[in-house]
Amino acid sequence: MTTNQKIQALRQAMQREGIAAYLVPSSDPHQSEYVADHWKCREWLSGFTGSAGVLVVTEEHAGLWTDSRYFLHAEKELAGACVTLQKQVVPHAPEHVNWLADKLPPGSIVGIDGRLFSLAQVRHLAKHFYPKNIELRTDLDLIAPIWINRPALPGDPVFELPPDYTGHSLAEKLARIRAALGAQNADALLLTTLDDIAWTLNIRAADVECNPVCISYLLIEQEAAHWFVSAEKVPLELQEKCWLHGIVLHPYEAIEDRLHTLPPDYKVLSDTATLNARLYQLIPEGQILHGDNPVAAMKGIKSEREIAQIRRAMRKDGAALVRLLRWLETEVPKGGLTEYDVAVKMAELRAEQGEYFGESFAAIIGYNANGAIVHYRPMPGESAAIRPQGILLMDSGSQYLHGTTDITRTIALSPPTGEQKRAYTAVLKGHIALAALRFPEGTKGIQIDALARVPLWQLGLNYGHGTGHGVGYFLSVHEGPQGITPSPGNSKGHTPFEPGMLTSNEPGYYETGQYGIRIENLILCVEAEQTASGRFFQFETLSLCPIDTQLIDISMLHPEERQWLNEYHAGVLRELSPLLHAEEVAWLEQQCRAV
Repeated sequence: MTTNQKIQALRQAMQREGIAAYLVPSSDPHQSEYVADHWKCREWLSGFTGSAGVLVVTEEHAGLWTDSRYFLHAEKELAGACVTLQKQVVPHAPEHVNWLADKLPPGSIVGIDGRLFSLAQVRHLAKHFYPKNIELRTDLDLIAPIWINRPALPGDPVFELPPDYTGHSLAEKLARIRAALGAQNADALLLTTLDDIAWTLNIRAADVECNPVCISYLLIEQEAAHWFVSAEKVPLELQEKCWLHGIVLHPYEAIEDRLHTLPPDYKVLSDTATLNARLYQLIPEGQILHGDNPVAAMKGIKSEREIAQIRRAMRKDGAALVRLLRWLETEVPKGGLTEYDVAVKMAELRAEQGEYFGESFAAIIGYNANGAIVHYRPMPGESAAIRPQGILLMDSGSQYLHGTTDITRTIALSPPTGEQKRAYTAVLKGHIALAALRFPEGTKGIQIDALARVPLWQLGLNYGHGTGHGVGYFLSVHEGPQGITPSPGNSKGHTPFEPGMLTSNEPGYYETGQYGIRIENLILCVEAEQTASGRFFQFETLSLCPIDTQLIDISMLHPEERQWLNEYHAGVLRELSPLLHAEEVAWLEQQCRAV
């Protein structure tokens, strides 16, 4: 079927149901950042392969809402089809909702598959539709009947993390979760987010791109637990271990019957920000407890064993990146190198480090103007050629069996301009301000975000994204509960930092159409000291890779900032040298020389 034929088939289904509009998101029933092929409904229907976007189909119009990262990509893939690109002004903003509310006449019905929308998202839709007398139906899966040869759910096996790589045993985690349930007078915790399930059970899998998770649901009770997963995916040895810990396996689809037939007075705790609307509606009225997911907070604080393994991952990653930077020095002057070539080479060098499980997200390799597109992704056959002039931004990460990495470096391919050096140095100063910060217990990300921006503000500059996000342990590279953000509406910015939290530190600056600058390391919250005013924490930088000093205006750095940079580079040299060959160490010594 062509895209036009698929849209026509959907419209016929809409007519049979009396639906004026149908929404197809990019999500799955678990609100995952990356989804399995089985759930790529929007991609199959529209032909657009980008990772973000919402398709809205009405009787007269089919529109794809996506942001500036994908404008050129979408225009190419939608050419000749009946789907129109609707250029989204603000990334991730639900601009299609206001469009529908304005276009549809009163009495219209909008349909969605409630499995693909969280309860919070459904409430947002209803809030905008109700004043317009527009009805929302959440029980309509109109894609399944028309998607012929739809990919099956992934069948790859689940594997258990080796004991040396887990922070706490399965028994310890279940005990902690059950204690949290008792404190909230809940009979069970319903986990639908895949990284929370993987962390709880100490398992990993390859069901979705970039995140080592298994598609399943988990219902944890005081005396037992119920894992809704395809049994064929779970090795017999792991099934036996589950049985010993009171974990009963059920078919993945059986979660619906389970929730629909709960005993009276049985109270289920779940996070409505991630619980899909279909499951919420199956739970009998009055039997769901709205609250924070306790696993998210537990998972966010890394144990001593996990931290030790993460340090190993950082050393491996740093060695691979040193080799990449040396390779770029040789290959860029030759010509013929593209952004996509760099992404491929980066993955190859990381894979050579061993215990590598893939990228933690699709690498962002932005040359000159493409570096100013914050979430740019080079595609084969479409990426820019890299020449020995200008600036190259590289944001990438890995999944190792013992840690997740995320790091950004911006390098000069020719002598930078004074303007570029001022902007880069301001970004570096903001990065150092967070990296060197000492702060009292209770400090939140929203309170410290401005510290990374002040040097840019003094130049009349700023950046439009948050400054930091939590990072998982061989799990999601974007993890809660903490974050560093200026947005008062972002709950992650209101979570106090605690020792063991791993967070990115990534201020930047972007000159549209010219270049992008970002410097990112992962920082660990650690104890600093106990004073008369209480406990104080600080950050320890774990990422290991030289920062390009060609782009620094040294006159802009205070002595304390120069000291931080020199000490950081001394640590990079010390930690990475044992993993490198003699000529690589000699090169690294030059990159890490004191300023």
